[in-house]
Amino acid sequence: MSELSSQQVTERRPQSRRRELLTFLVLAFGIWPLVAVAVVGGYGFLVWMFQLVFGPPGPPPAPH
Repeated sequence: MSELSSQQVTERRPQSRRRELLTFLVLAFGIWPLVAVAVVGGYGFLVWMFQLVFGPPGPPPAPH
């Protein structure tokens, strides 16, 4: 029984390695760049909306 299970493991190894490589490539060059752009864009949008409501940052107004 142990010979059969070790044979099955060696037969599945190339397919799982190929699938793992494909998964890595999809994550590294597909999903994570989109997530990074979405996070940076979302942060920029939040800063823009905050400044639209409360005004841009700067020194306090000068006394008259």
